[in-house]
Amino acid sequence: MNPALPRSPAGPYNRWAIAGIVSLAPFMEVLDSTIANVALTHIAGSLAVSQEESTWVLTSYLVANSVVLPISGWLSAVIGRKRFYQICVGLFTISSVMCAFSTSLTMMVIARCCQGIGGGGLAPVTQSMLADSFPPEKRAQAFALFGFTIIVAPATGPIVGGWLTDNLSWHWIFLINLPIGLIAFTLIAIFVSEPEILVRERRELLARRLGLDYLGLTLVALGFGLLQIFLDKFQEDDGFSSPFICAVFAIVVAALSLLAVWEWNHPNPVMNLRLFGRRNFAIANIIMFVVGFILISSTQLLPQLTQTLLGYSAETSGFALALGGMATIGLMPVAGIITGRFVKPKWLLLTALLMIAGALFLQATIAPDVSFNRIALYRALQVMGLPFLFIPITAAAYVGVPARNYGEAAALINQTRNIGGSVGVSVVTTLLAWRTQFHHARLAEAITPYTSLHGMTIPQIAPILQNQAQFMSYLDLFRLVGLLALCAAPLVLFLNPPPPRAAP
Repeated sequence: MNPALPRSPAGPYNRWAIAGIVSLAPFMEVLDSTIANVALTHIAGSLAVSQEESTWVLTSYLVANSVVLPISGWLSAVIGRKRFYQICVGLFTISSVMCAFSTSLTMMVIARCCQGIGGGGLAPVTQSMLADSFPPEKRAQAFALFGFTIIVAPATGPIVGGWLTDNLSWHWIFLINLPIGLIAFTLIAIFVSEPEILVRERRELLARRLGLDYLGLTLVALGFGLLQIFLDKFQEDDGFSSPFICAVFAIVVAALSLLAVWEWNHPNPVMNLRLFGRRNFAIANIIMFVVGFILISSTQLLPQLTQTLLGYSAETSGFALALGGMATIGLMPVAGIITGRFVKPKWLLLTALLMIAGALFLQATIAPDVSFNRIALYRALQVMGLPFLFIPITAAAYVGVPARNYGEAAALINQTRNIGGSVGVSVVTTLLAWRTQFHHARLAEAITPYTSLHGMTIPQIAPILQNQAQFMSYLDLFRLVGLLALCAAPLVLFLNPPPPRAAP
C-alpha cells in the first residue's frame, strides 16, 4: 500500500499507475509542439499561403501556450485541479481535430491558439500531481517518468511528423491526438481523484479572491504573448532595424517590468513571483532556462545542418536524433533511481552539464565529410546527459516550497523552460545569419582574379563559398551552446539538496 499523502491524486489506486496516466497527455502535447515543423511546407501548400505566412501555424500555438503556462497553477487552484486538467485535455484534443480539418489559414491559426491554451496547462498540472503523489525522497523517480515526455517527445516529433506527412498526409499529425486524447481523458475521469484538502483550499480561495487580479492577467497575456512574437519574428523582420520589432520589444519590457512589481506585491497574484525569493527555486529556474535553450536550439540546429549542407533527407535527419532519444529512454529510470539515493543531485547536475558541453564541443569539430554514425554518436552523447540534469533540478526546485504552492511552482518552472527554448531558437537563428555573413566576408577576401580556382569561375565558386560559410557558422553555434552549459555549471554548487527522508 502507498503511504497516505493528503494531496495525492492517486486516491486508492497505485500512484505509479496514476503517474503514467497523467503523463500521457503532456507527452502528446510536447510531441505536437515539434511534430508540425516538418509538415509546414505541405500545410502551406494545402492552405494556399506563402511559407512566411505558414509560420503563424507555429507562432500562434507558442503565443497561446506562453500566455496560459504562467497562470496555470492559479487556474488549477480556482477551477479545481482535476477539472482544469480535463478541460485542458479536452480542449487540446478537440482543437487538434479542428487543425486537421482546417481549410484556411485563419481557421488553422484559431485552432492552434485553442490548442496552445489547452496544452499550456498540461505539463504544470502533471508536475504538481507527481510532486503531491510522492514523498521528497522518491520524487526523482517520479520526475523521471515526466522527464521522458519533456526530453524524448521533442526528439521523436520530427520523425513521427515526417513519416506521417510522407506516407499519409499532414492532417494525420493532428488526427493522431484524437485517440490519445480520448484515452487520457477517460482514464483521468475514472482513476484520478481530487483530494479533499484541495477542494477545501479551493473554497477558501474563492471566498477571499472574489476580486480577480485583472491587471495581472492582462500583463501576463500582453507581456508573454508579445515576447513570443518578438522572439519568433526578430530575425525574419531584420531585428532592431524594424520599427515593429522595436515597438514590440518596448511593450514587452514595460509589461513584464510592471508585472514583476505588481505580482510581487499583490496579496493574491496570478503568478506567484515570490517563489523566486527561495534560493533553490531561483537557481533551478536559471538552470531550467539553460536546459530549454540547449535542448530546443540544438534540436533545431542539427536537422538544419544535415538537411541543408549534408544532403540528408528529412527521415535520415530524424534518425540522427533518434539514437540519442533511445539512449535517453534507457537512462531516464537510472537517473531517477540514483538521484539523491546514491549520488548527490548537485554532482549529477555538474557532471551532466559538463557532459553536454563536451558533446557540443565535439559537434563543433565535425567536417563537411562527417559520417552519419559520428553525427548520431555526438548527438547521443549530448542528450544522454539530459536525464541526469532534468530530474535532479526538477526535484531540487521544490525544496522549501510549501505543498500548496506546488502548482504555481510547476507553472513557473515550465514557463521558464519554454522561454529558454524560444530564446534559444531566436538566438541561434539570428546568429546563424550573422555568422554566415561574417565567414562569407572573410572567405571572400581570399578570392581575387589572381587566385587559383582550379578551372572554376568566380560565379561557380560562389555557392561553395556560401556553403562553407554556413557550415562554419553552425560550428560556431555548437560552441556557443556548449559554452552556455559550462557557464551554468557553477550554479549547481549553491543548491540545497532534497531531504533524504521526510514525513508526508
